[in-house]
Amino acid sequence: MTRKIAFYAPLKSPNHATPSGDRTIARGLMNALGSVGDVDLVSEFRSRDGSGDGDVQAGLTDQAKAESARLIKSGARFDAWVTYHNYYKAPDLIGPRVCSALGIPYHLIESSRSPKRLSGPWSNFARLADAASDAAAVIFYFTGRDLPELENARPTDQKLVHLRPFLDRVDLPALGVRKGGKTLLAVGMFRTGDKLASYQNLAAALVRLQTPDWSLRIVGAGVAESEIRTLFAPFTSQVTFVGALDADGVSAEMAGADVFVWPGVNEAFGMVFIEAQAAGLTVVAEDRIGLRDVVGPQGFLTLPDAPASFAAAIDSAIARGSLAKEVREYATKHLRGAAEQTLANALQFNEASL
Repeated sequence: MTRKIAFYAPLKSPNHATPSGDRTIARGLMNALGSVGDVDLVSEFRSRDGSGDGDVQAGLTDQAKAESARLIKSGARFDAWVTYHNYYKAPDLIGPRVCSALGIPYHLIESSRSPKRLSGPWSNFARLADAASDAAAVIFYFTGRDLPELENARPTDQKLVHLRPFLDRVDLPALGVRKGGKTLLAVGMFRTGDKLASYQNLAAALVRLQTPDWSLRIVGAGVAESEIRTLFAPFTSQVTFVGALDADGVSAEMAGADVFVWPGVNEAFGMVFIEAQAAGLTVVAEDRIGLRDVVGPQGFLTLPDAPASFAAAIDSAIARGSLAKEVREYATKHLRGAAEQTLANALQFNEASL
């Protein structure tokens, strides 16, 4: 009997029109789960409240009740339910109710608990996100960032399983030909906030580089382009703005670079770091809790917000030369095949399907 898996993403559906890391991960998870059973995206309902509006949350909760009732009455049979990304701004308001009614094992991938949000404008949604976490038989976590709170509130019979962040592919890309050894690459959208902060930290580090004749290619575009171009104006002859690229374009840039330089300010983990290592690039990033799970031992993790430390790491990476073979070997731990095995070993199913 083929196992049937219900899949749901309350923050952003895999079918959402706007590209994003969250959409990419959701699609990859559906593909990985497909090695375990037949996967059905059961709802497009989006529960996100980005403003902390109690009326909006109440309205979304009512809509979720109606959507849950629809799924319960639909007669569809599932042997397991998997929800991706449950947190205080977009809690899973559907999965726990449907699973309880139909007797389906409930799983969460990337669920976070935020005690400080139990008061304030998101307090109702924070409690509902916690309730979803309480209901899960298994919670898969990507990095150690959320683990302490998950461990602290874990119900006795709940399992916490490390699912490494992964690329939605089963093999590594072809290895590019590096020529000079001093080509740096940064990939990040031109946004205000954390992205801009990463570019500010990178520009501050470049001033301190001791290596001569380096070059930097920047892939990205967005509303903060003017500010970011100004940051790198002192390096006009060494910095090239490539613009926004699709996945193939980014891969081509990685194939010709030597060192991936991206501070990763407040990144949850960042798929781009895995992509860079799969291409054989040495990674230089800031030592932040999410990045420790995706930057291998051949990379460099520096003090956060410390340009001198970041510059010294870039100099060291260039001086050391390529370790593409070792870097790519580490990246194999972050391919879809590894994720498929983790999911197959930990998913629980309705007894009737076993």
